[in-house]
Amino acid sequence: MLSFNVGSKEAFEVSLSDVSQTQLQGKTDVVLEFHVDDTTGANEKDSLMDLSFHVPTSNTQFLGDEERPSAHIFWQKILAIADVGSSEEAVVSLEGIAILTPRGRYTVELHMSFLRLQGQANDFKIQYSSILRLFVLPKSNNPHTFVVITLDPPIRKGQTLYPHIVIQFVTENVVEKELSLSEEVLAEKYKDRLQSSYNGLEHEVFSKILRGLSGAKVTRPSTFRSCQDGYAVKSSLKAEDGLLYPLEKGFFFLPKPPTLILHEEVCFLHF
Repeated sequence: MLSFNVGSKEAFEVSLSDVSQTQLQGKTDVVLEFHVDDTTGANEKDSLMDLSFHVPTSNTQFLGDEERPSAHIFWQKILAIADVGSSEEAVVSLEGIAILTPRGRYTVELHMSFLRLQGQANDFKIQYSSILRLFVLPKSNNPHTFVVITLDPPIRKGQTLYPHIVIQFVTENVVEKELSLSEEVLAEKYKDRLQSSYNGLEHEVFSKILRGLSGAKVTRPSTFRSCQDGYAVKSSLKAEDGLLYPLEKGFFFLPKPPTLILHEEVCFLHF
């Protein structure tokens, strides 16, 4: 903890494990940036993003010298304790990925404990513990495949909550990816869950790596086939046209609004 005292009384304290980045600004200022997990936004209206401290060179608590002023000493102390390692380089990243909800093209980075979606206007960080399930659902007679990431709590953009992230991959797109994980980490932490490199269809490579890192289960189309031998039937939800996928434990309507209907929630069918 970092405790800030005024006189002899504590004014506030900050958990340093929540610090994601810290940097020196000039010779006297230290900025702390905090982990912002976008999925918590659903429950809380405000969260602390950053905090900056002014540490004058005359400070006596963090004694410095000409080359390393007090702010530098303070910064190094924070650095030693804070959870700065999670801004580590991504295990793997995919560029120019089309996401239908929240709409846009994103660079998708898979880290060891979280997933990051970086778009031109948005940047979402999603802890793997928030991922409930992955769905890999091919479109019939169409060159695209949906990969849906179901979240609880959902991510938030403005006033809108997104419990499902719908990614659209070009089905035939082939990629080759090396994971930036050492052999030791792979053997100790991800034994039988991840390989050191992948070569194959982009949506398969993505879902396999995400499953390996997050431990989330993957649902694929069940035995259902439509009269055109597709995995889904054309349908509409209110004013939106889309596809309804009958799955083993429910129905999934895609692409928008992505709606998961569990069998246990169905009271009756009306023909």
